[in-house]
Amino acid sequence: MVRFAAALGMCLVAGAAAAQRASTTGMTCGQARSFLAARGAAVIGTGGYTYDRFVRDRSFCQPTEVTRTAFVPTRDTPQCFIGYRCIEPSLDDWFGDD
Repeated sequence: MVRFAAALGMCLVAGAAAAQRASTTGMTCGQARSFLAARGAAVIGTGGYTYDRFVRDRSFCQPTEVTRTAFVPTRDTPQCFIGYRCIEPSLDDWFGDD
């Protein structure tokens, strides 16, 4: 019984930690950009239950991926340039185009 209670407690703590993701809607545009710049790459909420992985530059992507500019809603700006998303290029994607 003690082991079960300990396991249950660990699950609750892990669930609470996962639920505390940074959200761009609670930050100013400058704060969101600084947050990503300091970390290089981060999974950030963009409102409600939506989130994505954003990167500072291509060095945080897989070797086969390229970057696409990313704009997110923030507290003071509806379309804030935060950085980039990593994508697998298709035939329609060209390096440098966006």
